[in-house]
Amino acid sequence: MAFIADRLSRIKPSPTIAVTTKAAELKAAGVDVIGLGAGEPDFDTPDNIKEAAKAAIDAGKTKYTPVAGTPELRKAIVEKFKRENDLEYTIDEITVGCGGKQTLFNAFFATLNPGDEVVIPAPYWVSYPDMALMAEGTPVIVECQEENDFKITASELEAAITPKTKWVVLNSPSNPTGAAYSRAELRALADVLLKHENVYIMSDDMYEHLVYDGFEFTTIAQVEPKLKDRTLTCNGVSKSYAMTGWRLGYAAGPVELIKAINKVQSQSSTHTSSISQAASVEALNGTQDFLAERAEVFKKRRDLVVAALNECEGLSCKTPEGAFYVYPSCAGAIGKTTPDGKKIETDTDFVTYLLEAEGVAAVQGSAFGLAPYFRISYATSDDALIEACKRIKRACAALK
Repeated sequence: MAFIADRLSRIKPSPTIAVTTKAAELKAAGVDVIGLGAGEPDFDTPDNIKEAAKAAIDAGKTKYTPVAGTPELRKAIVEKFKRENDLEYTIDEITVGCGGKQTLFNAFFATLNPGDEVVIPAPYWVSYPDMALMAEGTPVIVECQEENDFKITASELEAAITPKTKWVVLNSPSNPTGAAYSRAELRALADVLLKHENVYIMSDDMYEHLVYDGFEFTTIAQVEPKLKDRTLTCNGVSKSYAMTGWRLGYAAGPVELIKAINKVQSQSSTHTSSISQAASVEALNGTQDFLAERAEVFKKRRDLVVAALNECEGLSCKTPEGAFYVYPSCAGAIGKTTPDGKKIETDTDFVTYLLEAEGVAAVQGSAFGLAPYFRISYATSDDALIEACKRIKRACAALK
């Protein structure tokens, strides 16, 4: 009898975490590495949020909380959805988890039966398919083309839905591409989903506040209210508020689904940190002025990186609407040979070459379900980005 569960053979460790870990190991060994793999803002958590956490500790808010989250936090989330998304929820329609990842995992675990299908547009965040597999579901991957800005079209969605489809995952702005769905694009997808009454929508809006060039963020339950009762609208404080380590995500949806998610959570983590919850109340209720300021910094970094990558031989890079990633094509490098005589046959070969030859850590597009591309996170300093792009350009020029 095998000791390790069979279900683990269906999944793989997170490639993005693996790249970040490898970069950290090389740095610790004295190698000059610029890490562009992590999906984590380089900004610090705002002071008002940190002070709220300290005050919570001093006030003794260090005990267990309700599984779904404190009433204060769920009320703040209700108000956030009404204020920013024109969505009306009650606190019973809100769940809080240990980061956005746990909320999504709980939803799949609470709803998927063997053979249930989850439609996932690619490129996708690396965890979606594996979480579905862990819950004994079947990921249905729809490759979205660069000419469509890596977004699923209405016709592609219609073709992917079958009688076994239980969920459709929408991530806007996207990790890994930064692409964001316009209201008109969501409207077209909503028209398809209205015809399939047994399909639920998982809307991952984690990068909501990181949009540029006047792009108007909308979420699908906002665009089509008739879908609200079968949409799980997911968000969190990690990216916009630079609170990745605080581990707090949240979601809103129909009461039956939220109860099921809470049931799963009650037998796993119970709840996230009471201090993180207190800090998140301040994040949502406090000043939001810094969001626009930080988004402007990210926009400038995006523009810097896109321009530099498009000057690299063999690379091409679209300008995304949001998040802090770009997803350049390395198709022009495939088939070439490195100075050491190694042939670049895949995007994995290409990012391995960048790391070994120039100390630049990025993530291969195949990890996100669409090759030959690679993901760069520009959530780091201008100086690091400028130097990284110089190294990438040098590496590309050295290929023959």
